[in-house]
Amino acid sequence: MTHRSRWFASTEWLADHLDDPDIVIVDGSWHLPGQGRDARTEYDAAHIPGAVFFDIDAVSDTANPLPHMLPTPDAFAAAVGALGIDERQRIVVYDALGLFAAPRVWWTFRIMGARDVVLLDGGLPKWLAEGRPTTDARTVRPPRPFATDFNAEAVQDLAAVRDGLAASAIQLVDARPRPRFLGEAPEPRDWVRSGRIPGSLNLPSSAVIADGVMVAPEAIADAFATAGVDLAKPIVTSCGSGVNAAILTLALEMIGVENSGLYDGSWTEWGGRQDMPHATGPER
Repeated sequence: MTHRSRWFASTEWLADHLDDPDIVIVDGSWHLPGQGRDARTEYDAAHIPGAVFFDIDAVSDTANPLPHMLPTPDAFAAAVGALGIDERQRIVVYDALGLFAAPRVWWTFRIMGARDVVLLDGGLPKWLAEGRPTTDARTVRPPRPFATDFNAEAVQDLAAVRDGLAASAIQLVDARPRPRFLGEAPEPRDWVRSGRIPGSLNLPSSAVIADGVMVAPEAIADAFATAGVDLAKPIVTSCGSGVNAAILTLALEMIGVENSGLYDGSWTEWGGRQDMPHATGPER
């Protein structure tokens, strides 16, 4: 196995293993509000043969008003077990944009106890560009029990982030585009303020992706250095609603930083609360 194959499966490899009984293909597509796209509708129209659809909005804590917050381990196990997935299979996750929402699904499966989860390198765009098959046929897999082993330390909540920043115990790295981080562009959800968490650093997820593919480890390390991140100190990733943050979590792991946390509520939680401080404009 090559170094990259720890995190990614090639389109060539997947094409050769479509019918393997211990391979599960997961379409983890999701689109930002206001983009006029529906991931489930697109999946129903065309997906990689054998792929099941993982809906991050449905497989979530639906009692929480925040979008796609992590479900309980029991709820997760029930949902993915119904899709025919257990923790021992090789799970290959892709999305419609190449590398956007799939890392969030990769991260979720991993922290819930899946042992072998990889991403499709280049995602659906690369698969389609190579003329590989898709189908609109419904995928039905026999249900399986999923035994969870939840890694609670990988998930950060508002209190942990607030206290960690106040004590200078963490570096919070925000994956949103620069204009949103500075408060110069509106948030996709109109009830969330523009701006950022005071003391956070900005590394847009687009800085570690080129044409839907994660850049080389050297370029990842350079991007974090440029953003002012000290890789030797604790890091928590965030974004708008906990999706793109997982891209940075993946990138960190690819350069040897495996103990980073992810702020699940991210800016939607913090910026949606009037009692939490926020900052706008360039850092001082």
